[in-house]
Amino acid sequence: MAEDRRLRAVVALAQAMAAAHTPRDSWRAAALGACDALAGTFAALSVWERERGRLRVLVNAGERADGEEEFPESETYPVNHFPEIAEFLHERWAAGGEPDGWVETVDGPATPEHGYSHQRMAALRRRKRGCCVVAPIVLHGRAWGELYVARPPAAPVFDRDDADFATVLASVVAAGISQTERLEEVRRLAFTDPLTGLANRRAVDARLDEAIEAHRADGTVVSLVVCDLNGLKQVNDTHGHAVGDRLLERFGSVLSLCGAMLPGALAARLGGDEFCLVTVGPPAGDVVRVADELCVRAQELELGEGVACGVASTGDPIGQVRSGRRLFRLADAAQYRAKAARSPKPVVAGRDGTVLRLADTPPRSPQDRRRFRDARPEDDQEPWSEP
Repeated sequence: MAEDRRLRAVVALAQAMAAAHTPRDSWRAAALGACDALAGTFAALSVWERERGRLRVLVNAGERADGEEEFPESETYPVNHFPEIAEFLHERWAAGGEPDGWVETVDGPATPEHGYSHQRMAALRRRKRGCCVVAPIVLHGRAWGELYVARPPAAPVFDRDDADFATVLASVVAAGISQTERLEEVRRLAFTDPLTGLANRRAVDARLDEAIEAHRADGTVVSLVVCDLNGLKQVNDTHGHAVGDRLLERFGSVLSLCGAMLPGALAARLGGDEFCLVTVGPPAGDVVRVADELCVRAQELELGEGVACGVASTGDPIGQVRSGRRLFRLADAAQYRAKAARSPKPVVAGRDGTVLRLADTPPRSPQDRRRFRDARPEDDQEPWSEP
């Protein structure tokens, strides 16, 4: 019966982690599943940050002690305080053994061949717990972190069978984390421009959809800065596409730097020589000042001829904005105006008298090559206005 119960617990843990949509969901599912499987009252999941020499707690689940947060921002412990993750495990593997779990109590280790107990003993006493079982999480052949499950003082102490079962659970957790990491990488690639590392158009559309909803709900200011990198074709024709790619990467870095001046800004490459910034919250004036700084820095790049920059913000008099498409159309029109005028500064919709008319006026003739992204008036229920 006990074996059946444990098998069901393993299956339930694997299913819960597989159903998780985010890393946090996965961590919580791992901790709660292990806590239930081992009849504990508290569980934690920690990752070994090698470059910083510390264990960082990802999640605390179950009956938390005073001061313990579910997803702590800064709960970390030097690895030298809990050296099993770096020393004990390494020695076991080097000798040809397999990583396995161990048990600690307020009185010392409860499983043999384990000498690193004083810090955990103190932690158990401080948090009014009686014992814990710890199992290493091994990912891609390396120690990734640890699974920790505790019981209160009045509960039975974990035994060797519990430690072995914790090791099995840790391997299930490792598989779940590996799957989550792969899914996160797929999601990251789906929303990332491969050349510059900035967000891509898909990420911009998703952010704008959320932002416009917030704007319609409570008036949150949403701004869009659209930039066209001037002179890229000449750089490609003169120096080759590898140099042109470096120019795109360099401008991407400048855009990221300027975007960091606006809290929560999303810097993106839309494709080709087109880039943008999406901001949610900062006033229109702040966005325009950063766009101006962006133009200055772009002009200082070794290659290229600066940028043509257009800004559209719900914080300016641009009329009702019902969708991200409308904001794009206005920003495109402002950028078109900046390019046509060879403006060294951004052109701002609502502050330049021609931008709104440009955005809502179709080309006059087949020779007019002006085209604005997503220029479909039916999306906003705003008819074309004739010149």
